Amino acid sequence: MSENDSSKSASLAEILIRLTAEKGLALNQRQMEQFDLYYRELVEWNEKMNLTGITDRDQVYIKHFYDSLSLAFFEDLSSVETLADIGSGAGFPGIPLKIAFPHLKLTIVDSLNKRIGFLRHLADTLGLEGVTLVHGRAEDIARLTEHRDRYDAVTARAVARLAVLNELCLPFVKVGGWFAAMKGAAVAEETAEAGVSIRELGAELAGTHSFRLPMEDAERYMVMLRKIKSTPKKYPRKAGLPVKQPLL
Repeated sequence: MSENDSSKSASLAEILIRLTAEKGLALNQRQMEQFDLYYRELVEWNEKMNLTGITDRDQVYIKHFYDSLSLAFFEDLSSVETLADIGSGAGFPGIPLKIAFPHLKLTIVDSLNKRIGFLRHLADTLGLEGVTLVHGRAEDIARLTEHRDRYDAVTARAVARLAVLNELCLPFVKVGGWFAAMKGAAVAEETAEAGVSIRELGAELAGTHSFRLPMEDAERYMVMLRKIKSTPKKYPRKAGLPVKQPLL
């Protein structure tokens, strides 16, 4: 790493520490070292496989790291033990949340084995313990006893429309737990059309949060759903059907 790159990394670390501290989240030196290593591994692996279209360090720190951590601005993750991240891609938001909250038992589900390989390497390189990586479609994994109705919290970030996400994610949530759909576009229409799926899958709308990404001034939204009863056994439907025929 050049002296200029090292200086830029240090300044971005300071910015991330300041921005998260303003939201009540304290990051230490060890965690910032993990974020720096995460960035470097992401860029290196991105040359071999398509993980992200965002590789500029400034944007990765804000659009990926800060955005992932934003869940902690609205929910108390210190009281969450088990977290599942569905369709995590390059590890967002699950891995940044695991870095910030090492106590979390994190499970990541992704349909592409190459991404699972990257995430396995990443978890080992960052020294993260308590990370389970599952290769498969969410529709199939959610039917397995060890994953169904098992998690205190479930996340999905910019994966699909809410009516689709609900069927993919709510079966993983235990009764009394919550699902956070992290969105980059206005969600009023999505939330309205998802009313049927929310009720049918055993949840209720707990609220919607909105904020702007610092430096980027981009809008972000977070739809919070609370699981109030078990999801009927017929859901999720077979792989591909929730996308083709959402519960509307």
